[in-house]
Amino acid sequence: MSTNLNRDPAEARMKPSSPPKPSTPPYEYPSPCLTPSATGDQAVPIRARRIFLLSPANIRGIRGSQIMSDGMQSGMAVRLRNQGVPLGEIFSFISGLYFRGKLAYAEKFAEVAGDVRAAYVITASAGLIPCETQVTLERLREICAGEVDPANEEYRGPLDRDSATLSELVGTDCQIVLLGSIATSKYVEPLLECFGEQLFFPAEFIGRGDMSRGGLMLRCASTGVPLTYLPFARAARHGSRPPKLARRLPHACQSLPPARSPNSLLGVNAPRARSGNL
Repeated sequence: MSTNLNRDPAEARMKPSSPPKPSTPPYEYPSPCLTPSATGDQAVPIRARRIFLLSPANIRGIRGSQIMSDGMQSGMAVRLRNQGVPLGEIFSFISGLYFRGKLAYAEKFAEVAGDVRAAYVITASAGLIPCETQVTLERLREICAGEVDPANEEYRGPLDRDSATLSELVGTDCQIVLLGSIATSKYVEPLLECFGEQLFFPAEFIGRGDMSRGGLMLRCASTGVPLTYLPFARAARHGSRPPKLARRLPHACQSLPPARSPNSLLGVNAPRARSGNL
């Protein structure tokens, strides 16, 4: 059975009548990374140590409506109607903080090899799609149609299919990290049934909203410091809201001492600020 995981993302641009390209069998990589086996007498391929599953952006928002319209003339809208745009780029445009943060974080901290991708998007009706996959406007409408609900077979069927394929592809020693809603069942339920103890989530997501998560992940990608991962099978997913992220100063200002007022330099108490209310 053909899935989104065992073909080149560029093939998404091919018309149905085009002859299929030769595909690489799931267990044979062109240039696999090798590591000595436990017995030392042979080498075994490293498939992946950590990959990420990303919840999709909401195409029904303002930015989504801008590129989904047939009449829009922006650069992305024109590309989307013609040659297509990588799915990760589309969703990063629609969700300029949360999804962009998820994608940047996944690209920074994934540990993959061979045909395994760093990040896959969970879609409403097309299972798991690599972020690099080129999609046209017509295809985007197809994969975003329907409800993300474990009881919806149009959502659950393709997701179960691709999750099983991905599980075989990465093996049993790979962390599968969900970057998306952790408190509801819409992603957790089907993924946990397939991946079990291999399914993780960032501990720092607990109690934090989407915008805060996005900012946190962008910061981690910038500093190179990863989050802490907890297993869904054993960890609590609900908790109190954490403190707000501290505001980051521009890099050039981070080493400067705190500013002092002219009055403080003279040893004079500064006058009290007047209220803006009349």
